Amino acid sequence: MSFTPGPFTVVIPARYGSTRLPGKPLLEIAGKPMVQRVWEQARQSRAQQVVIATDDTRILDVAQAIGAEVCMTSPDHPSGTDRLQQVALEMGWSDDHIVVNVQGDEPLIPPVVIDQVADNLAGHDQAGMATLCEDITALDELINPNAVKVVNDIGGMALYFSRALIPWPRDEFTHGQQTMPQAGNWYRHIGIYAYRTGFLHRYVTWPPAPLEQLENLEQLRALYHGVGIHVARAVQSVPGGIDTEDDLHAVRALLE
Repeated sequence: MSFTPGPFTVVIPARYGSTRLPGKPLLEIAGKPMVQRVWEQARQSRAQQVVIATDDTRILDVAQAIGAEVCMTSPDHPSGTDRLQQVALEMGWSDDHIVVNVQGDEPLIPPVVIDQVADNLAGHDQAGMATLCEDITALDELINPNAVKVVNDIGGMALYFSRALIPWPRDEFTHGQQTMPQAGNWYRHIGIYAYRTGFLHRYVTWPPAPLEQLENLEQLRALYHGVGIHVARAVQSVPGGIDTEDDLHAVRALLE
């Protein structure tokens, strides 16, 4: 499909509260707070605007100090998607405007994949959302419930996301598999999303879906309501976000 890449905006949700790493957006990485590193990566994309969305004045102060555009949002949002919708509402973006959600704990996010997910949504009118994936090549990742798997149809539209191993290789796993299955392809979902603003306004009116609550995956609310999600292989490997102290130490070591 031929199309001309259009304008889009990046929103970086940055909550101060974190169960495992309190104050995570402000943790220092090679001399800079994490949220600044995410913002700097996003600014290297083609986004016409990059907004930090937070519920905490400490993050607000840091964002303003580095010259970032920042939007204060409610501390009561149940998800990052709800936080994005508040930003879209306050900014007055049109229903067809594309917004990319870049997680505030991904200081190594490649700018090229931000452009990719925005372009993929722009190029697929039947999709309300777009996201990315990458190949799973190791058994421990394949069976890890923290690695979310995705299955697509022939057109690259998501059929389902799950923490379970999908698709299930019945014949190879019948007797207790100890190595990576030979047949089939498995994909790990990468948690970057592009949305149209009109979809965000609809999404927040829907209660959490039963599948979403079971898997604890908010993208399942969209599938539950019949919204198409376009999925493509990331054009560049996307390092994992920072969820634990070990993750933090690894990224610090890499950048220092």
